[in-house]
Amino acid sequence: MAALLLGLLLFAMQSPTVPSSGAPEWQLPTWSPQADNGTAVHPNGTAQQLPRIIIIGVRKGGTRALIEMLSLHRGVAAAQNEVHFFDWEIHFQKGLSWYRSQMPFAFPDQLTVEKTPAYFTSAKVPERIHQMDPGAKLLLILRDPTERVLSDYTQVFYNRLQKHKRYQPIEAVLVKDGKVNLGYKALNRSLYYVHMQNWLRYFPLESIHVVDGDRLIRDPLPEMKKVERFLRLEPQISASNFYFNKTKGFYCLREHGRERCLHDSKGRAHPRVAPAILQKLYHFFQEPNRKFFELVGRTFNWK
Repeated sequence: MAALLLGLLLFAMQSPTVPSSGAPEWQLPTWSPQADNGTAVHPNGTAQQLPRIIIIGVRKGGTRALIEMLSLHRGVAAAQNEVHFFDWEIHFQKGLSWYRSQMPFAFPDQLTVEKTPAYFTSAKVPERIHQMDPGAKLLLILRDPTERVLSDYTQVFYNRLQKHKRYQPIEAVLVKDGKVNLGYKALNRSLYYVHMQNWLRYFPLESIHVVDGDRLIRDPLPEMKKVERFLRLEPQISASNFYFNKTKGFYCLREHGRERCLHDSKGRAHPRVAPAILQKLYHFFQEPNRKFFELVGRTFNWK
């Protein structure tokens, strides 16, 4: 009888509630280490844990560099793939057990981190993460909004080029009828204050650390020391973990005598944009940037 009751309880926890609209609305239980009994334990003492740290974005902000640099710390276990649990319904409906199964095996004293850049700009994600863990530590890495838009276009451009698909010139997507094209999705992703307002509805500012992506590229160590302090990690990442690769034009990583760089798709040169169009973008982002600075209580050296 006890087994039957336990089975019914588990079924009820996993079943969606159906609101008046008729669409299933999935609810996540608040997570705690004690309540999470489905953890897969490895004989060496490691286990797959739900992440306590989530890199929420932003796309083309430097999330891959950030998680690679954070993985230099022995107290961190990093998921290598973007999980898209909270923003893709097909994944979210699989539940927390599936989400945990996507995490790396970690020792009890390690913190698990995953990164999915699309989380920052997805309206439903903040509430879902808060339902899982109100105490989650969130990392948000941002770049100059105009530079981020150009990087966004560059990634799509090369993807379409490799697939032999047609692509639009950058001027055609940035400007429409002589004005900034508000229908271009990449522009929306750079309106940081709009998305940040949504996150602050569910998490206090103290739970979200904003990494300066432009500084991380130029001089990674100071930014990573700030991340260590935010996460209350023992200071371990040092200058010896970084070296500047003159061929690639950016910093690479060194760990236990081994060296590694980010994939060749990172750091690609942006297409040339007419100065007049760049000025339109700089002007367009001035007011949104000011609002974002007010929200987070700090400024960034953005044009």
